[in-house]
Amino acid sequence: MSGARRRGSRLDQLPSWVLGLVGVAVFLLIWELVPRLGLADPDYLPPASQVLQIFVRNLGLTSFWVAVGHTMTGWALGLAIASVAAVVLGLVIGSSSFLRQATHSTIEFLRPIPSVALIPLAVLLFGVSLRSTLLLVVYASFWQVLIQVLYGVTDVDVVASNTARSYGLGRLARVRYVVWPTTLPYLMTGLRLGAAVALILAVTSELVIGVPGLGHEIALAQSGGAETAMYALVLATGLIGVAINLVMRFVERRVLAWHPSVRGEVHA
Repeated sequence: MSGARRRGSRLDQLPSWVLGLVGVAVFLLIWELVPRLGLADPDYLPPASQVLQIFVRNLGLTSFWVAVGHTMTGWALGLAIASVAAVVLGLVIGSSSFLRQATHSTIEFLRPIPSVALIPLAVLLFGVSLRSTLLLVVYASFWQVLIQVLYGVTDVDVVASNTARSYGLGRLARVRYVVWPTTLPYLMTGLRLGAAVALILAVTSELVIGVPGLGHEIALAQSGGAETAMYALVLATGLIGVAINLVMRFVERRVLAWHPSVRGEVHA
């Protein structure tokens, strides 16, 4: 029992990235063994080694990077539009109790609507184009950011707000010095969540609508019976998602370096 505790404590002392690599290695090993041991049909679940070979080969293909560029363009533009709109509306709505009450039911009605339900509307309005992707990405990521901004604005200390008002600070000055510092941690959380959702909807629009990008390449590989190539493209989208999350967390730590939660995480 004591030996198990010692082994557990040694594992706990390992850096998180080392444990992450161990988890990835175990996953790839299981993936490799499942089709080779006959637990799954290799025609539908190729071994990980074959998928990784195709993935590495794709890195040298111009067509692959063109598809990545299309996907990332829809992701970046959609997230940027949604974030700007959500921040502006969130600050305006959150700063007024009347607007919060007047828009609450509308927001709660529109927010749960799945973005994929808008695919027929996107096709009717914009066809197979980047604008269809933007419609889905903006709608999905907008609510992630807006809700967090509203939470941040309503979390502003009443005493601090009243003190700023008593010192004669105007509305814009109060937003800058009182509201914004409180809202920023919520906003960064919303951006991180919105970035993940934006990538999901960008790939989904390419899969279903046929907009150029990684999702469209996945659909072509699946329809052509190239399962190994399909898994390699799926792996690429997953790695892009991981990279986006890492970048967003890095930005969040840099922007919120002054915040107690981030300082505590760094010292820990």
